[in-house]
Amino acid sequence: MNPAPNPTSKTVLMPIPNRDFDPSEVAVSWRILTAQGHQVVFATSDGQPAATDPMMLSGEGLDFWGFIPLLKKIKLLGLTLRTNAGARADYAALQNNRAFLAPLSYAELQPMAYDGLLLPGGHRARGMLAYLESQPLQDVVCAFFDSGKPVAAICHGVVLAARSCSPRTGKSVLYGRKTTALTWKLEQTAWNLMKFCGRFWDPAYYRTYAEQGGEVAGYRSVQAEVTRALAQPEDFLDATADAPDFFRKSSGLFRDSASDHRPAFVVTDGNYVSARWPGDVHLFAATFSQLLEAGAR
Repeated sequence: MNPAPNPTSKTVLMPIPNRDFDPSEVAVSWRILTAQGHQVVFATSDGQPAATDPMMLSGEGLDFWGFIPLLKKIKLLGLTLRTNAGARADYAALQNNRAFLAPLSYAELQPMAYDGLLLPGGHRARGMLAYLESQPLQDVVCAFFDSGKPVAAICHGVVLAARSCSPRTGKSVLYGRKTTALTWKLEQTAWNLMKFCGRFWDPAYYRTYAEQGGEVAGYRSVQAEVTRALAQPEDFLDATADAPDFFRKSSGLFRDSASDHRPAFVVTDGNYVSARWPGDVHLFAATFSQLLEAGAR
């Protein structure tokens, strides 16, 4: 006898870049959502299967000797910065998922066919730009927000949401909402690690967009761009010094897990949930799953 269908099961659209997406934000979110009985549909710019940034899996090339073919196999900083073991296992399992291997294209997406939208991130410019700058994808994001369906965005995925302007208002879909995203503190720390301890020949590895002449440091950061799209700067949120486990939440040294959400910081505003970086992903995906099941509007 077949088991009874899950009455709270939803279909989630997860558009991703063709390459260089963050493996934790995609694979852990996929695993948590499917474990709750939800179906995840993937989409890429051209409908071809996607691949993550391989350095995020192996850690090879993140140390300052990483440009030397034989020495790059030796990992010190790379062991710390790469995706953790649990997320690597989730990504390995994702490689056998039929929907991941046969994604739709951005252009053919029909927002009304899905119950929710999840926007993961990544950082490496060569792969992320086609995702962040896609007008068809921004139109899809607008349709989800305007429909009132649950939406989740993490890290650079919040940039995609910030750039999506509602045809009803002419403003970003995040205008008037509370949100978080990759903070300048976290982004700058990773940038400095590359400049002084890691890929000194490629110091902007963790920066998707670099400042132009005359712009202050951080002007092109995720936090700065997202904040410019909001109704007021105070609508961008991060963990405050009086928050429980503030050091775990703010240092960038800890990542959450299924059994320990203390390092995570997630913001929920109605039917929209956001998070900062891969260290928040377990609480982020679990919170989004709850929104889906509650049918939040």
